[in-house]
Formats: sequence, structure tokens, C-alpha cells
Amino acid sequence: MRGVGAVALGACAAIPVAAQAAEPVRTVFGTLPDGRTVEEVTLTNGRGVTARVISWGALLRTLEVPDRAGKPADIVLGYDDLAGYLAKPNYFGVSVGRYANRIRGGRFTLDGRTYTLATNDGSNALHGGTAGFDKRLWTITEVKGGAAPSVSLRYVSPDGEEGYPGTLTVTATYALDDTDTLSVTYQATTDKPTIVNLTNHSFFNLAGEGSGRSILGNVLTIPAERYTPVDATLIPTGEHVPVAGTPFDFRTPTVIGDRIRDGRDIQIVRGRGYDHNWVVTDAPTTEPHLVARVEDPESGRILEVASNQPGVQFYAGNFLDATAVGKSGLAYRQSDALAIEPELFPDTPNQPAFGSARLDPGKTYRNVITYRFSTSAAHRTHTK
Repeated sequence: MRGVGAVALGACAAIPVAAQAAEPVRTVFGTLPDGRTVEEVTLTNGRGVTARVISWGALLRTLEVPDRAGKPADIVLGYDDLAGYLAKPNYFGVSVGRYANRIRGGRFTLDGRTYTLATNDGSNALHGGTAGFDKRLWTITEVKGGAAPSVSLRYVSPDGEEGYPGTLTVTATYALDDTDTLSVTYQATTDKPTIVNLTNHSFFNLAGEGSGRSILGNVLTIPAERYTPVDATLIPTGEHVPVAGTPFDFRTPTVIGDRIRDGRDIQIVRGRGYDHNWVVTDAPTTEPHLVARVEDPESGRILEVASNQPGVQFYAGNFLDATAVGKSGLAYRQSDALAIEPELFPDTPNQPAFGSARLDPGKTYRNVITYRFSTSAAHRTHTK
């Protein structure tokens, strides 16, 4: 069953700037304690959109996008220097793997053998473990100019790293085109059977990461009829539950803050708000499909996220606790940003009904994520 693909998204306009894309700029961003160099590549599409990617964690450090008046702002959380990412990473903008999201008990079985993973979220494994792909130095393999400037990065994860089997070779390619779309393409191959689930963990605040405004007034659409409820440790129970009649129904545009404090719903209580997976499709698809749309009525910025993955984790920044001070000198607090993470369902290796996260030699894992930006013509009021 496909998700609710035909969602009325409302009128929007392309960002009204036109110019030629600039050539990518490659610079040194910082030096790790062991002396290795971390580089940064700046991509600009000539229409007012600029993305900066660093090789530490293959992460998106900044993303400048104009509002409806043409004024740009950086809309992703992060730091001005490498020290911030080393001291208080918080998954800001990173490439997550070897398995994004949670695995129950840090254990899974493959071909009759049980593998024990590094646990870093209570008893569970989260986002690849204590030193996942987000805490690794990737190698920049290619920087391209032209109409869609891009940067490709590579990381080779050795057999047994964080407990995962197989040597996994991963590439991440960021590209910015003249339709104001930033794409992130993840690919992976292995030398023996393993599990893979890669995604990007950028935190978005469409008002600007230094605006001081929360995302609770943003309007969200998720074209999914079902979601996967979780237990007290945020591991899926195995059910696919209809969103109808629950705070998880975003099939029509809905203000995020309308139901995020609904203490009558045990799922909201367990997640401290939204930190759940929605079932957009039952399995990966050949081409990307819409997984979420976010609009900030004040700035007019609209973000449409698409992917070929079946699930999307919507996280409303519930665990941001003001201990991280970002690029604009503001302490990031609960609900100061949101993450939209297209991926396989959490704990899929332990949940046969969820499909498979298996990757075999000779096969290629692929997750294509697109972030398309536009602006609304005027401030609109949305109600459920």
C-alpha cells in the first residue's frame, strides 16, 4: 500500500532570485586533535541558496535560504567551529549510520548469528553507536561545479566497527540545483552480509537558527495513514497504527504545536512530544516520493522533503536542553528546530513485519533525499 501521496500542498512560489551558480569553494574548516584536517565545501546555486558541508560526519553545517522578501537566513542548527561539533555534537546536520534510529537492546540476528552493538541510548543502539558515521572523518572524493554544484564524500567502515558485520563503503553526495533543491544521496556496498540504514539528521528552523523562534508555529504535512507507536524506551512495538483521530494525523496541513503537549496520549508522553516514525510506504520505492512538507507562515519559507525510503522520523527537538550554543550565540532549547529523517523503520532488523535492512555483497544500498525550498505568497492561517 502506498501512503497518501495525493496531498493538497497549497500554493507556493519559487524563490524569486535568478543568477548563475557559483563554483564550489573548498577550504580548511579545522583540525582534529590527532592532526587530521577537516575540510568545508561551499555550494551556491546563484539564486540565494548556499549550503556548506564539512568532512567531519559528512554534515550540513549551514543552509542559507531566502524568505518571501528575498532575505536569506541560515535555517539549520550547528556551530561556527569544529570544537563545537566535537564537544556537543547533538547530531546537528550529520550523516547517520551504520543504522539510523534505534535498535532494541543493541542486538540483532543475521543468518543465525547474533551481533552485539555499542549501546548509547539506555539499553538500545542509536544512530550507529557511540562512534557512528557522524563522528568519523570522511574523505572528499569529488567537487563539481556547473548548474548543480556538488560534493561527494566517502567513508569506509571496517568489519566489526561498533559491532556491525562487514566492511561497508559509503558515499554521500550533496548537490544544489537551480530549482532550489538540495539533494543528499547515500550509497553503500559491503563485502559480507550486514544491515544498513542511512539518513541525514539536519535540524531545521525555517525562521532562521538565530531567530529565537520555535518550530511550534510551523505547519506540517506528512502524507501517511499510519505510524509506528513506541514503548517506554522509544522502540517500536511492531504495530502500524492508523493516525486518524490521534495527534499523529498530519495528512492535512496542521500546526505542530496544536497537539504536541497532549498529555492524554501516551505516545506524546513517551516521546516528550513527537519522536516517531510514520509509514509513508510499505517498502523502499524506485523514485523519491514526498515524505513531509513544512511551512513557516511568518517567513514564508516552505520545505518539501522527498525520499525513496518507506519511513520518516519526525523529531521536534524534544531533547534540546539549552546546553548547546549555536552559530548565532543562542542556546538551542526544546522545539527550537525539527528533524525530518527519511529512512527504514526503527528496529527493522528485529521486526520481520517491517521488511528488511539487509545488504548483501554485490548489491547497493541507496537513499536519495531531496530538500526543495520555496516561499508562500502570503501569511495563511492553518487549522485542523
